[in-house]
Amino acid sequence: MSGPSGVGKGTVLNKLREGNPNIVPSISATTRPPRVEDTEGVTYFFKTVPEFLKMIDEGKFMEWAEFSENYYGTPLEYVESNLNAGRDVLLEIDVQGALKLRDSNTEGVYIFIAPENLDVLRERLSGRGTEDTEEIERRVKAAEWELTQMNNYDYIVINRVVEDAAREIKNIIDENKAK
Repeated sequence: MSGPSGVGKGTVLNKLREGNPNIVPSISATTRPPRVEDTEGVTYFFKTVPEFLKMIDEGKFMEWAEFSENYYGTPLEYVESNLNAGRDVLLEIDVQGALKLRDSNTEGVYIFIAPENLDVLRERLSGRGTEDTEEIERRVKAAEWELTQMNNYDYIVINRVVEDAAREIKNIIDENKAK
């Protein structure tokens, strides 16, 4: 599952997990500084740049990418251990990471979460209060490119109302498990 920064991926994922204990989020590793609301091992695994680069060299990521001057990656061991336990793992990753996974023929259902439009996205980013104006504009510019990549996904879900988006994704998961 991916989409532009600020589109509400985390919020939709949290809503989706309510009442669905078998759906677990993948926890990414990142070099970005923790925010107030972050918890090590819950929201992210926080790494220094040298630690992250070592993990790349050792092949410990399913995928990784650089975004807004920070590294982000999906630790392979965490995903595999949850899948082996019979859980559905949702990877909340950026578009670059999803495209890398798709190009490597990694099995999965690829879902793009889209905003209604860029103005709504800009408002959501501003409302978070976590980025300055320059960073918001950098993220909106990145979103313009990310939106051009929607056709590389199996499904597109527009996040107008969180509950509706979560329900749509749950239906997608159930439909694909039934295949």
